[in-house]
Amino acid sequence: MRILITNDDGVNSSGIIASKKAINGLAEITVVAPATQQSGIGHALTLFEPIRVTDIKLRDGGKAFSVSGTPTDAVILGIFELAEKKPDLVISGINVGENLGKSELTTSGTIGAAMEAATHGIPALAVSLQVTRGEIKFHDGHVDIDFSFAKKITRYVVKQIIKRGLPEGTDFLNLNIPAHPQSDEIIITDLGERMYQAHIQKRLDPRGRPYYWLDGHPVGSDRKYTDVHTLKVVRKPSLTPLSLDCTTDMGPLKEWID
Repeated sequence: MRILITNDDGVNSSGIIASKKAINGLAEITVVAPATQQSGIGHALTLFEPIRVTDIKLRDGGKAFSVSGTPTDAVILGIFELAEKKPDLVISGINVGENLGKSELTTSGTIGAAMEAATHGIPALAVSLQVTRGEIKFHDGHVDIDFSFAKKITRYVVKQIIKRGLPEGTDFLNLNIPAHPQSDEIIITDLGERMYQAHIQKRLDPRGRPYYWLDGHPVGSDRKYTDVHTLKVVRKPSLTPLSLDCTTDMGPLKEWID
């Protein structure tokens, strides 16, 4: 078994080490991740500038490849250039901060990396750990948070993928893990409406010209059986099966176009 680990927090993130520890002994591991923080980059691909790869040593002494591009770039390079053999599974994470709801599918670099693996026919798992905003301080990617529960749940899900493969019709999985879990029961969920309510901060620079910070206020809940509700209200791990096929029912459109 060969597993490629990547993320969007950057190759020096504590989540990379946590992922490695979570799957210790289950597979041969290759780490390929962006050199810097890439949150919110989604499924972006670098096309108009060169991508550089650097061999680095992680905090645990292991080897990793640092990529000067996006999570998607890292996955492509990992699969086709840097891994000795094509991986059997790609893990994106463990991300510091949850990735929930329909809006995160296109903005999350963590999910974007898993999606890229799926486009090449490789099963993928995006893993995110809920955190309290404002309480996390990064030190060159390192964060002082407890990954022990996240590692336990991640290992269980990975073992299920190795044993059973992904369910029919599922291209990749999105796993969100609560910061203060009520239990280790994994709830199968669909996507909530949104993770954040959009918020724009308008400010003025010293010359009086306006500039903007895009931000969001976390949504507290959602309808039952969604990833948002499960993580934030029920406080249990949420596992969402996802497909690359975003096509809806074509019948109504055929009637609409006539």
